[in-house]
Amino acid sequence: MRDQRVEALARVLVRYSTEVKPGDVCVIQASTAAEPLVLAIFEEVLRAGGHPVVQLSPEEAPALFYELANDEQLDFVPPPARWAAEEADVRFAILAEHNTRALTQVDPARQARAQKARRALLDTQMRRSAAGELRWVLTLFPTHAYAAEAGMSLDQYERFYYGACLVDGGDAIAAWRERAAETRRLAEWVEGRSEVRITAPGTDLRLAVEGRRWIPCVGERNMPDGEFFTAPIEDSVDGEVTFTFPAVYGGREVAGVRLRFEGGRVVDADAERGADYLFQMLDTDEGARRLGELGIGTNYGIATATKEILLDEKIGGTVHLALGASYPETGGRNESAIHWDMVLDLRNGGEITVDGETLQRDGRFAI
Repeated sequence: MRDQRVEALARVLVRYSTEVKPGDVCVIQASTAAEPLVLAIFEEVLRAGGHPVVQLSPEEAPALFYELANDEQLDFVPPPARWAAEEADVRFAILAEHNTRALTQVDPARQARAQKARRALLDTQMRRSAAGELRWVLTLFPTHAYAAEAGMSLDQYERFYYGACLVDGGDAIAAWRERAAETRRLAEWVEGRSEVRITAPGTDLRLAVEGRRWIPCVGERNMPDGEFFTAPIEDSVDGEVTFTFPAVYGGREVAGVRLRFEGGRVVDADAERGADYLFQMLDTDEGARRLGELGIGTNYGIATATKEILLDEKIGGTVHLALGASYPETGGRNESAIHWDMVLDLRNGGEITVDGETLQRDGRFAI
């Protein structure tokens, strides 16, 4: 018997997050580990009148690809991936891994090369999304690997995850609509202001945001959700930031990341673990050393870090900064093959001020 929480999550993704309409071409992208959720979304898209297209890959494929691919294969962009970015009306992306460390031994240069080759796909998806031509949502299917990373049993992790998605009882769609009001209020308060300053132990960072749009995130792009974000003016970021939680990207973990910015660009960087990978990603292209996103978490139902950015960046009382590509709908102009989020916990001695006025202190909003 299928888990009713999986059924409920599929309904939220199709009926609320993406609002699938009759005739919509809907791509469902996942590994084989997510098959129960893939099937539930497939059925719900059919009920909504959409056309589901499944792109399911073996979970072991990425590690084999980076082990065996030659340079030509690293540079190759599969036609189905190009078609999905350029033609689909709706995209469901599902994270699901039985081994979150499968890419740990991969040469970072090979990952960077493959990402650069696929940069056009990211650019296309961001452009079409900003123009309202593509509706998309990213979610996760709980596995033993994610549970282990979070220090939980699978049962504990499932209860934690489905609770964060509000699908563990009651009307989840109504619950998300109610949550949306507070996130939109915070985004409206900061809209139109000029400068954000973030301070915490090891951190004092200033970012100009004048003229940029703040986007409230209320379950339409990520599930679970809970943040509002913008893109800093590309040459404005100055100061130093020391990130609290490990930053995982491309299957690799980097911990204790410290970055120093001058004129919007990373001029010095270090990490307690994984520094070589950090340096390689910073050198992916010119835009990789600039920030494409400043996000502020609002989901106080997610209280602990799990080493999965989909969850960790939403933690109420944190901010996250993304190196690389900005989302066009914010007005951001930074272009890069990467978009790497890193999270800073402000719940113990941190503060966010906007034009000198306190927005948040010790992880709690002051407005």
